[in-house]
Amino acid sequence: MRVFAAVLPPDDVVRELGSVVDALRKLPGADGMRWTGRAGWHFTLAFYGEVDDGLVPELSARLERAARRTDAFPLAVRGGGQFGHGRALWAGAEGDLATLRLLADRAEAAARKAGVPMGEHRRYKAHLTLARSREARDVRACLDALAGFMGRTWTVGDLALVRSNLPTSGVPGEQPRYEAVGRWALGGAG
Repeated sequence: MRVFAAVLPPDDVVRELGSVVDALRKLPGADGMRWTGRAGWHFTLAFYGEVDDGLVPELSARLERAARRTDAFPLAVRGGGQFGHGRALWAGAEGDLATLRLLADRAEAAARKAGVPMGEHRRYKAHLTLARSREARDVRACLDALAGFMGRTWTVGDLALVRSNLPTSGVPGEQPRYEAVGRWALGGAG
């Protein structure tokens, strides 16, 4: 199955960000972007790709341990940025980013120890993808609009293992479907 570890924002935070994204979608050039669905908004901690079903129980056990060893922490959606000259537009994060990075490192280590091939380690950059484009595009208007955004702070209380079900219909614009297949409370959340 195609899976990743993530922090999932609560519904009210998604709604709050959604109102900003609704405004972004009306900006010049926004119609050329593929906007991600609200149901799929998350902060990826570690992307695992296709994982053999036989490795999922060990991965899950190691993620549970990683969650137990990490205290709950405050986080908020704030500002935004881009990757690849407008190929990806994202919302950023504010709060205890050191603990968020630690959780990301632990999620990656859990996969390596479970036997999931992880490739090269990259420095973690907290982001929630809002839109993508196949080609470079000027997203300055979106970045300007996101610059002042500061969402409500919430306490991150769990780590999720999320399955990504890629579109199969061939319908343009169809979104992947995400489903949490495991959630574990952070050490300080219980």
